[in-house]
Parts: sequence; C-alpha cells; structure tokens
Amino acid sequence: MAEHTPKSILIVVQRSNGDIFLSEPLIRGLFEAYGSPRIDLLINDDTLAIARTLPHIGEIHTYSYRERAEGRKGQTTALYRKLFRKYDLAISLTASDRSVLFALAAGRRAISAVEPDSSKSWWKRALLSDHYLFNTGRHILENNTAALELLGIDSGSLDVRAHHSAAASLSVERMLADRGIGEFILFHPGAQYSYKVYPEELRLELLEKLAGLGVPIVVTGSKSAVDMEIKRSLPKLRSMHDFIGCTSMDELIALSACSMAYIGADTLNMHIAAAQDRQVFAIFGPTLPAMWSPWCNSLHRATGESMPLQTYGNITMFQADMECVPCGKAGCDDHHGKSDCLFRIEPETIYQEVASWLKKSR
Repeated sequence: MAEHTPKSILIVVQRSNGDIFLSEPLIRGLFEAYGSPRIDLLINDDTLAIARTLPHIGEIHTYSYRERAEGRKGQTTALYRKLFRKYDLAISLTASDRSVLFALAAGRRAISAVEPDSSKSWWKRALLSDHYLFNTGRHILENNTAALELLGIDSGSLDVRAHHSAAASLSVERMLADRGIGEFILFHPGAQYSYKVYPEELRLELLEKLAGLGVPIVVTGSKSAVDMEIKRSLPKLRSMHDFIGCTSMDELIALSACSMAYIGADTLNMHIAAAQDRQVFAIFGPTLPAMWSPWCNSLHRATGESMPLQTYGNITMFQADMECVPCGKAGCDDHHGKSDCLFRIEPETIYQEVASWLKKSR
C-alpha cells in the first residue's frame, strides 16, 4: 500500500465558488488518508478567493475564461507544460473535456467525473485510470467525494468545514465592536449569478420586516456588480448594517461564524453558514435541491425534496409553489435572465419562519 501512496495530488475544479468550497471534504480525506501529501488545485481564476481559504493546499493554478474570450492564446498550452506528469494522482471533479485533459496530462494516475452519456464520455472512460458518473440527482458533496471510494478511502459520515484565519477573526471583531453590534443575523441577498437573487421589491419588504425583530441585521456581499447594485438599493433602517464590499472572503467567513443565522440566496455563503452549523434560511429559485441544497452536518445529509417550505436539522428552505420548480435552468430563459419563481416566494413566509425560530432560540 505504502509504495502506491501518492505524495503529490492535483485536484481540478473548473466550476463555481460553491463547487470549490464543497471540495473541502475530498481534500481533507486525501490529506488524512495519505499522510499529508502535497495537494494543489487547478481552478478558474474567478474562484481564487474561496480557494485560498481551503486547508492543506499548496499551489493554486488558475485558468482564465476572460483571457480565452479576449482571444489571448497560449494559456492552455502553458498549463499543460507546467502540469505535465508533475503529480502522482490527478482528480477532476468536473466532466468537461478541458478539465479531464488537464487531469490526464498532470497525473500518472488520473481519475475524473464523466458524463453518464457514453457517446460523450467514451474516450474519457478509455483513457482515465478510473472514473465515476457525474450525477445531477446526487448532492454535489457526494459527487465531489466519489473519488475517495475509487481510491479505497472510507469517506465516513460526510461533513463540511469552513476555515478562516485568526487575523480575519480579529478584524471582524473590531468591525462589529465599532458599530456596537453584539448578536446579529446575517442577511446575504446577492449571488454569483443574478438569476438567483431575490427580487428587489420583495427583498426590501423582507428587510423592513426583519428590522422589527429586535436583532441587528448585517447585510453582506462582495464588490461584484450584482452586489454593488444591491448595495445601492438598500433601505436606511436603524437595525440594519451594510457590510457589502467591506470584507475579504476570509473576513466574510469569520463574520458568518459569529452570526446567529443566515438568511439569503442559495449561493456560496449559504454553504459556508451551513458548514458552520448556523441556522440557515435559504431562498431557492430554479436550483436543484437534490444537488445544491445546504448540507446539514448534524444529519450528514441534504435534501432531495422540492416543496414550498421544508426544514431539516438547522436548515429551512423556501421555494415557489409552481409546477416548473425546480427546473435547474439559469433563469427562465436559461441564459441568466429573470427567475419568475423567486417572485412567488412571499417575504411574510420567510419572516414568520425566522421570527418563530428566534422566539424558540431565546
């Protein structure tokens, strides 16, 4: 066994922020099973901030779709040259042709997710050392850790852990103290993609209601265009504190760890709060719960069910009562347009659930 133990591992995750964050159990499993090997990442450059918070990671290689769109050539060839046979083991969590080819080039042994459709994935199955089917009916955490089983590593009862630095904790403590904030609820209205964002008029109504709970509401977000637009629309409420664009990713994770609860979109920050065992109130639009619902650490599961209101463990999820929900599309047009289903989730429903939980918790 020892002679086959990899000392260098590359993990390829060319997807979104949530995919990067939810690769943490895989990284932890490999690190513990193989006695602290060097583990590097290959990611898209727009997910670098969250990747830097993952433990046990050495070098982070990046691919830029922006450079590709601008017609700048050479980055793929440069990456192949840099990665070629540098690793004992390469694992791709994404089934795209590019990701699989990176894994094949980098690892003496290469494992990847592949499409269930064999007409698309036959060559991947033939060339890879091993593979597993990427299943959209299975939670992303279970997809991401499927390689452990292929390697003979017991993944045990799956849980997710969020990590932040001591410096981020101190910074957040000062920010909260400067504003006189003790206990607070975190409200995260934005998302990496606008089709997941709760509509402005409903968001404002919800904030007005939450402001009456007697608990400070800390609104978070990045400096992205989506979040900056939300920042400009925020109402002036006495118990609301605008932190949008004020924190690094490291500080945002530390801030979430200090909160009583999370209210907001199904996005990276929802998964962070769930990993910290916060009370989570997640507003879901077209996203498939079977794959992307918040993971409950205490139950070691998420949910595959779709319903207007459901609670499991510390997670409460809201969805529209519509036949098309969930569709799994990027908005109704599947091109990052408006999601009609988000307009059908009443602020009063969300408020009542939060108010009921708050009353019980006190």
